[in-house]
Amino acid sequence: MTTPTTGIRTLIVAGGGTAGWMTAAALAANMLPRTTLSVTLVESETIGTIGVGESTLPSFVRFHLGLLGLDEGDFMRSIGATFKLGIRFEDWVRPGHAYFHPFYKKPDPNPIPFHHLWLHGLALGERTPFDTYSPEATAAGMGTFEKSTLSHAYQIDAIAYAAYMRKYAEARGVRRIEGKIERADLDGHEGTIKALILADGRRIEGDFFIDCTGFRGILIEQALKAGYEDWSHFLPCDRAVAVPAAQPSVPGPFTRAIARPHGWQWKIPLQHRSGNGYVYCSALCSDDEAASVLLGNLDGEPLAQPLRLRFSVGRRRLFWKKNCIAIGLSAGFLEPLEATGIALIQMGVYKFLQYFPNSPINPAQEDAFNREMESRYQEARDLLVFHYLANERRDSAFWRDCRERELPESLRQRIELFRSCGHLAIDRDAIFAPDSWAHVMLGQELIPAHYHPFIATYGIEENARLLWMLPKRREAIRKATEKMPAHGAFLARVCSGRSD
Repeated sequence: MTTPTTGIRTLIVAGGGTAGWMTAAALAANMLPRTTLSVTLVESETIGTIGVGESTLPSFVRFHLGLLGLDEGDFMRSIGATFKLGIRFEDWVRPGHAYFHPFYKKPDPNPIPFHHLWLHGLALGERTPFDTYSPEATAAGMGTFEKSTLSHAYQIDAIAYAAYMRKYAEARGVRRIEGKIERADLDGHEGTIKALILADGRRIEGDFFIDCTGFRGILIEQALKAGYEDWSHFLPCDRAVAVPAAQPSVPGPFTRAIARPHGWQWKIPLQHRSGNGYVYCSALCSDDEAASVLLGNLDGEPLAQPLRLRFSVGRRRLFWKKNCIAIGLSAGFLEPLEATGIALIQMGVYKFLQYFPNSPINPAQEDAFNREMESRYQEARDLLVFHYLANERRDSAFWRDCRERELPESLRQRIELFRSCGHLAIDRDAIFAPDSWAHVMLGQELIPAHYHPFIATYGIEENARLLWMLPKRREAIRKATEKMPAHGAFLARVCSGRSD
């Protein structure tokens, strides 16, 4: 058999964990069965995976059930996963306020999105929250679940997930080498990476390299000097403390993000425990105070000592340089507010498969990949910044500062467009679709001054029909979700292999 990847016969994944094994699994499923490409992953058992519970997006389901062809029951059972319908944001606008950011089954085919109808209803006196028109948000509130009609993702155990991906990849031909990566050896003429040098002196040569070495960026930054664009002036949090806890009740099908005085807390319910963490600004909150806040707001007993994390928010200036691509933390970091971490890993893997090079160096492909990944990171960043910006809290300097921080120009333009006319200009490949942006913006009470003129000019009969239709739509959603099985019962059926 002749490989279609002329010039690339040996691909090295540097680092394991979620990013490394997710990349290796995708290559194993798509490249190894039909080429002579060899894939080797190098990792050290002494560098562990941070397993505090992960929240994902619907694309995660498509990646694993579609691209990798996994059995859902076996997958969810092995990684302690629960279903996820979205995120409940609590106290972000003001204490006591909450809204739900749901997933969507499919795009609205109507050229005039539903939120314009809702805005017109609001002007006519209809005060029901926007998220009550979402089946996913309604089911999350009731604790029910059903796959065929609801868009969903998973909430997972990150350590168990990495182990599952490793087993999948190795069973399909990926070779693993145990060893700590010390540095990369460069070609003196072209400046490409020739080999990984391990701590014990071993040399692992390859044609192309995937950097999954985490924040260190041993290949993309230490060796190739790709540069880093710091976004801490947009996003103030730089620390997190995390701890697993006992799950005191049947896990719900959603993640909770709760605003705290100097940041926010996550609660991710898994089958066997919950993942909990407090993301905060170290300039205003000490590590000990953050740990105290987290431990004082758990729903069950802690199962380990709190894990402290430091991070710098931003992205690599170049994700692909010469014969190396960065995926995961080596490519950039955004706090886990909207579950973008694994989504950006997955996006990097998809784009790498799409642009898989014919030779170790291809400047045109490098440029295309870098432009697309830059756009995806910026879009995700902007949604996170908006969460902090659109608050009315007066209880701490942290939240007052968030309202006054500099905005990315791309977000400023997006806000101005929505505020003026309710329109959302979102790229087709964006991680978050227009429906997501509408739910977050309306949920955080950014109400446009105007909405679509076709609806704004409704006559008396059309207005009466709308005021009749909106309650009917809510009632239909409520009745449908009431008939669904409880999330815990549905989850048990899937994990036992008895789900439809």
